[in-house]
Amino acid sequence: MERVVSGGLKETAQRYGVVLADETAATLESYCRLLWDWNAKINLTRHADFEKFASRDLVDCAALCRFIEKGENVLDVGSGGGVPGVVLALLRPDLRVTVCESVGKKAKVLEDIIGRLSLPVRHRHARAEDLLKGGEGERFSTLTVRAVAKMKKLLGWFNPYWDRFDRLLLVKGPGWVEERAEARHFGHLGKAIALRKLDEYPLRGTDANGVILQLCPKSRLLGEPWKLRNECAD
Repeated sequence: MERVVSGGLKETAQRYGVVLADETAATLESYCRLLWDWNAKINLTRHADFEKFASRDLVDCAALCRFIEKGENVLDVGSGGGVPGVVLALLRPDLRVTVCESVGKKAKVLEDIIGRLSLPVRHRHARAEDLLKGGEGERFSTLTVRAVAKMKKLLGWFNPYWDRFDRLLLVKGPGWVEERAEARHFGHLGKAIALRKLDEYPLRGTDANGVILQLCPKSRLLGEPWKLRNECAD
């Protein structure tokens, strides 16, 4: 895919309402260039210029940041080229971020990018549910998921492991309503699991909106670290 770079990322991001410190913007630019260099060999992203990266990837990650508490231990599921996991780590250095990717070639890209940028991000070549199943004595606050699978499949994967993490934060588009209906139909959403729409925001250049969804056991809604009192989306 041809790579186009026009203007700086800091100025581009600001047009989409994301304010970046100079150092953060510079590191994100380096991340983008490494990702796009790899993208010429492996299909990782369609957002191969600052405009597309800022308007979609960065906007989604900034929206996620608003709902993650300081110091959370975050596992990013199916990280691909590093969105949202690597970008979250750059926007929020207070977080403890682990990125996991089951596809070997993509896991190699993550390892290379994290190493070249000397980022304090752990990378795992594994399926997220296998990490949770393995235990290893670690528990995560939040699992972040973007462009990995439909809600029904995600809940099928992770419902057995609620003792290993607190909640799922999903980045979805307008199809989330149909996904919710499908998950209900197959019994993955019910009395035990709460679904909340935490945020909705326009995706500029399209007629669609992005949403941030939270899934967690209903028994945890009044506990830390959420402090979120949105009406249930279901």
